[in-house]
Amino acid sequence: MTNPLLDFSDLPLFDKIKPEDVAPAVDVLLADAETALQTVTAPEFPAEWSAIAKVLDVSTERFSRAWGAVGHLNAVADTPPLRAAYNEAMPRVTAFWTQLGSDERMYAKYKAVDVATLNAEQRQAHKYAVRNFVLGGAELQGAAKERFAAIQERQAELSQKFSENALDATDAFAYYAELPELEGVPDDVISTARTAAEAEGKPGYKLTLKMPCYLPVMQFAKSSALRQTLYRAYVTRASEFGPPELDNTALIREILELRQEEARLLGYRNFGELSVVPKMAESPEQVIKFLRDLATKARPYGERDLADLRAFAAESLGLADPQPWDWSYIGEKLKEARYSFSEQEVKQYFTAPKVMAGLFKIVETLFEVNIRRDDAPVWHPSVEFYRIERQTPQGAQKVGQFYLDPSARAGKRGGAWMDDVRARWLRPDTGALQTPVAQLVCNFADGVDGKPPLLTHDDVTTLFHEFGHGLHHMLTQINERDVSGISGVEWDAVELPSQFMENFCWEWDVLRHMTAHVDTGEPLPRALFDKMTAAKNYQSGLQTLRQIEFSLFDMLLHTSYDAATAQPGDVLALLGQVRAEVAVMPSPDFSRTPNTFSHIFSGGYAAGYYSYKWAEVLSADAYAAFEETAGANGEPSIETGRKYRQAILEAGGSRSAMESFKAFRGREPQLDALLRHQGMAESHAA
Repeated sequence: MTNPLLDFSDLPLFDKIKPEDVAPAVDVLLADAETALQTVTAPEFPAEWSAIAKVLDVSTERFSRAWGAVGHLNAVADTPPLRAAYNEAMPRVTAFWTQLGSDERMYAKYKAVDVATLNAEQRQAHKYAVRNFVLGGAELQGAAKERFAAIQERQAELSQKFSENALDATDAFAYYAELPELEGVPDDVISTARTAAEAEGKPGYKLTLKMPCYLPVMQFAKSSALRQTLYRAYVTRASEFGPPELDNTALIREILELRQEEARLLGYRNFGELSVVPKMAESPEQVIKFLRDLATKARPYGERDLADLRAFAAESLGLADPQPWDWSYIGEKLKEARYSFSEQEVKQYFTAPKVMAGLFKIVETLFEVNIRRDDAPVWHPSVEFYRIERQTPQGAQKVGQFYLDPSARAGKRGGAWMDDVRARWLRPDTGALQTPVAQLVCNFADGVDGKPPLLTHDDVTTLFHEFGHGLHHMLTQINERDVSGISGVEWDAVELPSQFMENFCWEWDVLRHMTAHVDTGEPLPRALFDKMTAAKNYQSGLQTLRQIEFSLFDMLLHTSYDAATAQPGDVLALLGQVRAEVAVMPSPDFSRTPNTFSHIFSGGYAAGYYSYKWAEVLSADAYAAFEETAGANGEPSIETGRKYRQAILEAGGSRSAMESFKAFRGREPQLDALLRHQGMAESHAA
């Protein structure tokens, strides 16, 4: 039998990949990549961009595609054998990429390339390649270089372990509730909990810490005791309050220590400085100032939000002293009282098939493409596969393809993300154009009692967000792999297209086409939409401060925290200081937020979590262009959509994000649109 991981004829054979395929495939691909590296670094090999690409890039691209498939399965279909195979191979994979990124022969070869012979895309890719060699340790010598390589390998191990612990700690918790405890909890959540308990042959209703269960319980369960049980379990995951083998505390300290050491080896004072080198932001200080300025503007709104919650809790719910596990419940009740609707009422109109059809319609209309069902091997029966086409004089032309994996399940990492399967690339080995393929992953609740899955409006926004990333990857018209799609885009600008798409979830002309009541088929009533719009910026002050809290903690952790002199408890102490500065809502002493802060400890956002707020400024200002050109009924302008597609989505990483933004907007971004969209404009004017 041939190894499915070594089949590059088309799409990954996700249905055939087994744990025992991993090691043999890595053996073959590593050997190929090593040979390619030795070939192109030989003194007689020409320092020519296309010659290097034809040998080295072709080999390493195959390696990354195969390893990407393994890593993807590890995230969405984790099993003990697959995890073991992944972890066994990971040190060798990490060692190769570290060796490649720091190879001084390769660095010299790239520096010797005559830039005058390159086109604009290649020049940008070349510029990034040279920079990445420096950041990859290519200028280090001797013991420093060896230590740098060891740090990379250990960091990969620690990040993977952090992620595993967070997943296992989430999966390990179960609470079997009695029916009276579930008063107020939505029927579909109760039904799912009953089915889960029955599947295990247990009485009662199985509650878990997966979002489709946890969040509705926190929002709707009348029992404060039940909310407390789940809340405490949730905020103490992967900490000293649980099984010692799943505690991430020591991993956090070691990760921070290694990052600091890595930064200093490369000549930076701290990891924050190193992190911003390939980003839009010029320095950690600029980021910290941006966050603190935004916190100052948002704080009065956050204080007002909290005062509203406290007053409502005391007057209407008899909660004179609300506890941390009460806030979501109070917030939902106040929202219902103030705006006369509940998330549960809205959810009945957002059936997954109808939402997908509505999303596709806006994308097809705005970006002049067609989305069709397509066939590919998948890793789970609930996964769907699609193709995006553009009409040309020669007929339908394939632009890209994507997998959609919407459902939460055991063994699947929480959250939502987009990842690339392969990039658009004019292949140097065959001369053929390779089209991009993406994976869009969410964690929504399944349908119950034979009905389609129901999405909350937040779920819909999440879907649009990830699809925005997908469009950035798939609609690119750049042929150079390292700057096509999301590749080469500054990390703090990569959220622009995703956050941009979220805005459409608040447009009546869009929403009315993507809703149908699960029982009656009726579209969302205009009156209910108006209530949702009135509530759009409900608690936006608190939500903004929460994001700033995470972002500021992340950046200060990677700039002011000194791992060498740190004491146990210093990470939590720093979080406490940040909360004292920017937060208005109290957090309990037992909360261990950092222990599952996967974005920064295992997800690539280290000293970069601020990107969400930074890119929100870009996306709000970009969307303002659509507001300015909207039709009489609020329908978006096709011309503006075309301009946005060409200036931002199609350009990918082939030029700086600021150049792309200015090509679309005609000027640099302004903060006004973000503050206005979030209902905080008056403070800005003052």
